Order: sequence, then structure tokens, then C-alpha cells
Amino acid sequence: MRYFIELSYFGKNYHGWQNQPHSISVQEVLETNLSKLFPQKIEITGAGRTDAGVHASQMFAHFDSSEEIDLEVMQYKLNSMLPKDIAIADIYPVKDDAHARFDATSRSYEYHIVQQKDVFSIDTAWYFRHDLNIDLMNTAAEKLLKYTNFKCFSKSRTDVFTYNCRIDRAEWVNENGKLIFHITADRFLRNMVRAIVGTLLEIGQEKKPVSYIDEVIKSEDRGMAGTSVPGHALYLTKITYPKNIRFN
Repeated sequence: MRYFIELSYFGKNYHGWQNQPHSISVQEVLETNLSKLFPQKIEITGAGRTDAGVHASQMFAHFDSSEEIDLEVMQYKLNSMLPKDIAIADIYPVKDDAHARFDATSRSYEYHIVQQKDVFSIDTAWYFRHDLNIDLMNTAAEKLLKYTNFKCFSKSRTDVFTYNCRIDRAEWVNENGKLIFHITADRFLRNMVRAIVGTLLEIGQEKKPVSYIDEVIKSEDRGMAGTSVPGHALYLTKITYPKNIRFN
């Protein structure tokens, strides 16, 4: 039987989601604790990868088990065993061919910026003190929706077969004193959101014109785009799946 796990995590203490040979990851911690509840080692497959320090308010992963599971008890036990920065929101059965990564239809991220020094957001938002023209940043962000090839925002050494993504939303919003960039797409490339934010910040500082976003994307050159912003202010916030994925 295949099961989906819905979870959240605070990424400060982890070298990203995916297992690493010499660094601690969220996947490793979850697999280690989940395996303690079964007679065999459990391997999980995540909906995607988040970089070191990046947070997730909603993440999904799947695992298989032939054991009969009391899902409510398992969720309680797993939350009791996991460290305080990883929390399980739900565990539920899905169809045998359901896949946490490949069946996801959209993913949403937020990037949080504060423009006044705030000791309470040291690990949750990036302090960026420079003046920004939000209107210019949103005009440039809207241009992202008309493109599909985002090679210019991807890490150069990556194992993807295509750089195509469909972006459905890209918008800066001022929320309770924070400047938050919202972006939703069917998929994301490694480092993509952080590189987009870095590029839009250059436009917001009026170092580059709005048309620069077109030049960067058409170039397909990572060197043309802005610097990747720090990971500690980035959040994976939502992943959507088809409604019929659950086991009936």
C-alpha cells in the first residue's frame, strides 16, 4: 500500500530536503524515524527538493508498506519522535501508482524580505535595506508568465532534461510590514526562485530596466541573471495534486 505524508519543516538545521552523503537532510531524519515504526527500512520520495536552509509550510512525500497501519497512531508516534522543527500534518493512503513528485500539478513558494532590521526575523526573512520600486518589480515579474524556458535561472550543474516551466503567478505583495514574493508554477528548477528574486531586486533598485528580465530569459545564461538570494527566507508553501489521487 502506498501512503502520502504531508509535513512542514523549519529548514535552518538541514542541508535541504534530499539525502546528502555528509550532511543532515529532512529526508534522512524522516526516513530514520519512520523506519523505527516498521520491521524494515522505509524509503520515502519527496515532492521535490529544497535547498539548504529553505523552509516548507507544506511538503509531501510517499512511501510503501505491506504492514497494516493505524494512521492516527502512526502520525502521533512520528510527531513524538521527530525533532521540533519537523511536523507531520497528515498521513493517508493513495493509489498504488500515485507519485509525490510526478503527480504534483503545481508548487508555490514565497520569499520574505524585511527592510528594517528585525531581530525576530533573523532566520525567517532577509534584511534588505535598499529602497525598492515595487511597481517596477511587479511589472518585470508579470513578464515571467509569458515564457517557458528558464535555463537562465537554473544551477548550471543539474540533471534535468528540460528547463521548461509554466509560471502561473509571480507577484510582490506587502504583507504586515514584510515584502513577500509569491510564485506558483507547475515545476521549478534548482535555485530558480532565488535567482529570480535576485534579478527582480536589481530591477527594483533601478540598477536595471524592466526589459532586462526579457534579456536575461532569452539569453539562457545563468551569468546574466541576478545573484541568488539567501535560502533562509524562502518557503515552499503549497503543492497541489489531482483529487482522484487518494485511495477510495
